[in-house]
Amino acid sequence: MQKLVDYLVQVEDRDQRTRNAHLMVELMRQIHPNMKDNQDYSNKLWDDLYIMSGFRLDVDSPFPPPSPESVGRKPRRVNYATHNLRFRHYGRNLELMIEKAVKVEDEMERRAFVSYIAKMMKGFYAAWNKDNVDDNLVFEQLRDMSGGRLAAEIEYIRREGYLDVAPRDRYSSGPPPNGPGNGFNSHRTPNQQQPSRNNQQHRRGGGNQHNHFRNNRNNRKR
Repeated sequence: MQKLVDYLVQVEDRDQRTRNAHLMVELMRQIHPNMKDNQDYSNKLWDDLYIMSGFRLDVDSPFPPPSPESVGRKPRRVNYATHNLRFRHYGRNLELMIEKAVKVEDEMERRAFVSYIAKMMKGFYAAWNKDNVDDNLVFEQLRDMSGGRLAAEIEYIRREGYLDVAPRDRYSSGPPPNGPGNGFNSHRTPNQQQPSRNNQQHRRGGGNQHNHFRNNRNNRKR
């Protein structure tokens, strides 16, 4: 293919050179039939043809030739995060969640939040180290990451166990809900646990209505 490109550059007639260039692009497309046939791919084939010719090719192409300065240009360096993470396997987002938990005013909601974070830390630790982790280690690391500001909640969970509740809306700035639950929500609401009396009556009424239609149909047959 490179020899064909070298020959194409030496063709004197511009029209003939342009026709041969289109044929070569089509030949390049047939070499890789698994590539998608779209405008971006066609543009890439013409760019490759110009690059193979050393940017000496002068033809009427459907795309402008690339600049020689763009070839071999190194990508811009990506700046890595400068956060000083002591426990990298937990990540920056977990530290932000801890900061959010410290600001929760409701006591039970804060305990539920801390319990949720501790269980997440156990999962992250197991995925990173491929081993189970002791709860005391998680509690000590959580205490360290929070700067001791969640010590009371950690001791409560250490003593009473993990709370089987989900924190309200961990990223909401609104007031906690009122009523049973003390500012945190369980996974099932009372309406989900037991159907209402109106729904039961509606289902019974639907059954009577079905029997009424069935009796009318039998009477028509008689």
